[in-house]
Amino acid sequence: MTHNLLDEVRRGVLLADGAIGTELFRLGLEAGGFGEAWNIEKPEQVMAVHKAYHEAGARLLTTNSFRANRPTLAAHALDGRLVEINRRAAEVARAAADGDAWVLGSVGPFGGFLEPLGTTPAAEAFTFFQEQAQALLAGGADGIVIETMTAKDELEVAVRAARSAGAQVVVAMMTFGKTRNGYRTMMGVSPEDSVRVCTAAGADIVGSNCGQGLSMEEYAEIVGLLRGLTDKPVIIRPNAGRPDLEGTDIRYRQTPEIMAGQVGALVHAGANIIGGCCGTTPEHIRLFRSALENLSRH
Repeated sequence: MTHNLLDEVRRGVLLADGAIGTELFRLGLEAGGFGEAWNIEKPEQVMAVHKAYHEAGARLLTTNSFRANRPTLAAHALDGRLVEINRRAAEVARAAADGDAWVLGSVGPFGGFLEPLGTTPAAEAFTFFQEQAQALLAGGADGIVIETMTAKDELEVAVRAARSAGAQVVVAMMTFGKTRNGYRTMMGVSPEDSVRVCTAAGADIVGSNCGQGLSMEEYAEIVGLLRGLTDKPVIIRPNAGRPDLEGTDIRYRQTPEIMAGQVGALVHAGANIIGGCCGTTPEHIRLFRSALENLSRH
């Protein structure tokens, strides 16, 4: 793209893509399969997912690299191909963007806990995140999105590592559930703590993705909380409800129509970027685009 992502976000609401894994399963990825390997094994299938989101109206695409960190790749005997898998993830998304969308390199949790709760030193986790971010940026990603985080210390390390890798834009998202004490991550982090850590670590955009069985109305509440805590752009990427197992199939109950009907609430709450997470599809994003276009006309 010829102009800065942050400038674009300040001009109006930017539409992001939806779930990658949900679509890869639809294309034949087996339950429990490692979809990130498809970047090198079946790149045409990954490309088809990105193109479907782009054609649906998404102008912010995320790479198929959420779990492509060293510890997780090692568990699949693929750690020797870390650079190749991540770089290819960015290249495929970049090609699908076709000069008309931004690409963010997706970086998720590394799969363990930092000391003293766990056994991984912060410095080691920093290298996990840094090397992944470097490969994604080398493949053409415009920035890095740290997503689905639940622990403050891991979030902080990941944001610093992405910045150290050379990312010009760093997006940071935590995943919340609703508790008796308000919205909290699995590790007890509040939206207030999340914004504080993101800001101190140097994130440019803050927000939330995924979610523990939240409704669209509750996602709007989270957006409102975040907007009241920061003047940074806010991103929200809701799940399509809580997944249910029907036989061997996973079903999400929040239809494109249901979710699109609440896009206005996300905008009014202060969201600058809206996309989808688990269970969302190109059809969700297509209807999100229609909802945003209707809002702009009124």
